[in-house]
Parts: sequence; structure tokens; C-alpha cells
Amino acid sequence: QVQLVETGGGLVQPGGSLRLSCTASGNFYSIYNMAWYRQAPGKQRELVAGVKIGGTVSYGDSVRGRFTVSRDNANNAVYLQMNALTPEDTAVYYCYAEITYTIGARHDDYDLWGQGTQVTVSS
Repeated sequence: QVQLVETGGGLVQPGGSLRLSCTASGNFYSIYNMAWYRQAPGKQRELVAGVKIGGTVSYGDSVRGRFTVSRDNANNAVYLQMNALTPEDTAVYYCYAEITYTIGARHDDYDLWGQGTQVTVSS
């Protein structure tokens, strides 16, 4: 069974920084896409940033230029460096991974989510 474990959330003042980490553990073939999503109260879950196994990155419009996503393929980990945080960044942040596994001679994939970590930006 594959699990995603997130760390790094917490309370920070406006203008501050936080770094989130997510590590996948278990039995799988590879992870094509790893990403961070967030969901604020009363709002839909939205993409924050993602990085594919080859290094291609993408960002949500509201975080571009402030957040940086990175990935460590050797350790099956993804990171999110968040700078210049504002109260609008307050949300539960979820790690996402597209897991590829082996069935006999072929591969298949599924979506996996972490449990979420709270980020609160407040003075």
C-alpha cells in the first residue's frame, strides 16, 4: 500500500515563508506527476503547483512568482517553498501523486492524495 506523508504546515505571519514536504512510501513502479493542491473553507480544491517526473513544472496563477515546487525522484518526494505568504493562502494543502504500478507485464496508474496539512497565514 502506498502512502503520502506531508509535513511542514503551520501558522505564519503575512509576508512569511513555509516549506511543505511530501514523501511517498510503499510499493509502486514510478510516480509520473506530483503536485500540491489546496482547499480553503467554502472553496473548491485548486492546483497550487505540480512537477512531472521529467521536471516540467506548473503553477496556479495566484502563487506564480511566490511559490516554488521541486522534486526529488530518488526519494519520491515533492516540496513546496512558499514565500510572501498572504492570508489568502490560508488553506489545507494536499499532496497529490499519480502512482504507476505493475500488474503482470503491464502498468496501470491511480491518483493518491495525502491527508492534508493546514497552513494558516495570520497576524
